Parts: sequence; structure tokens; C-alpha cells
Amino acid sequence: MLAFFGRILNNKKTKKKSVKEMKKSLIVGLGNPGIKYANTRHNIGFKILDHLAEQENLSFTTDKLGDICTYKYKGRPFVLLKPNTYMNLSGKAVRYWLEKEKIDIDNLLVVTDDLNLEFGTIRIKSKGSDGGHNGLKDIQDKLNTSKYNRFRFGISDSFSKGKQVDYVLGEWSPHEEKLLPERLDQAVKAIQSFGTTTLANTMNAFNNK
Repeated sequence: MLAFFGRILNNKKTKKKSVKEMKKSLIVGLGNPGIKYANTRHNIGFKILDHLAEQENLSFTTDKLGDICTYKYKGRPFVLLKPNTYMNLSGKAVRYWLEKEKIDIDNLLVVTDDLNLEFGTIRIKSKGSDGGHNGLKDIQDKLNTSKYNRFRFGISDSFSKGKQVDYVLGEWSPHEEKLLPERLDQAVKAIQSFGTTTLANTMNAFNNK
């Protein structure tokens, strides 16, 4: 009898473990490919994923529609994607890799810059408008929904009238460069939290921190 109940408990543990391991996350960092854009504010999505890869000793390989990297953290699988389609056409790569990896849209997190947030501010939401961001606009168009998780990283709006494009595509100031490492560390922790806990826990832990 004891052996019987022991098998039941073991089966429950195995089932719980397999359900836990089923959650595979697609983390998409938005940016533009090429050295020209590498250190620009608009490329913070790429920069955060590169920082994660550096911390975890990972390397990206070029595949269809983007650079890809996979790894496990606390038993949960992650697929990291940097689309090489240029920012305004990001949706095609997101849709392709969601389908290829059979990842539920609830497990998608898109990392992007946001002019409406102070520098370094993290804001994670489960849905929302594109806010005039062409990358998010194309993703919404290709997925046919605005209900997907997005991670906005504040770049502030410290630009003169008519200078928005130059500011967004400009490089970080020396002051921002000094503060970035700590902000990148926080961003990586937020991504790892998203893939291993609930969205609500991640928002509570990292939003506006």
C-alpha cells in the first residue's frame, strides 16, 4: 500500500515537473542590424539580449530572419531572438519563430525602447498600443493582436523639437553609458523572472524599479 501511494506521489511530481518545463519563452529584442546602429538608443532591445548572452556565456547564430540563441535558466527554456529585418519589419520574424518553436503568445516578451519613460525605467505590460513605435506596430499587424507582453526600457525624451529621430538613432550620452551596466543587469533579471515565474510577479518586482 505504501509503495502504491509512493508511486502516486512520484507521478504527481513528474507531472508537475513536466508541466513546468513545458513553458518555453520567446524573448525578442528589437533593434536594427549593423555596426552603424549598435550603440544607439533605439537598439536597447539588442543590447539587453547581448548582455544576457554575455552573462550566461552564450552566443548567437544567424538563422532565418534573425540571430538566435537558446538556453535554459532554472530548468526553463528560453529562445532569444534579434530580428535582422530592421526595426520596422520586426513582426515577420516574431511570427515565424513563435510558430517554428511552437511557443504560445502568452510566453512572448518583446523588449523595446520607450521615449515616454525616464532613462533606465523598466515597464512590463501584457498588452497596449504601439505608442507610435514602428517595431511594435509591425508586430501587432503580423500577429493580428495587441495582446502580447512587452518590456519597455526608458530612453527619456531629452531632445529638442524636431530632433526625435536623431535622438532615438543617436548614441548614449557619457552619463547614460555610466549608468547602463546596472540597468542592463536589472533588465536581464526581469527577463529571467518572466520565463520562470508569473507575469504578475515580474511586473511587481521590476516595474518602475
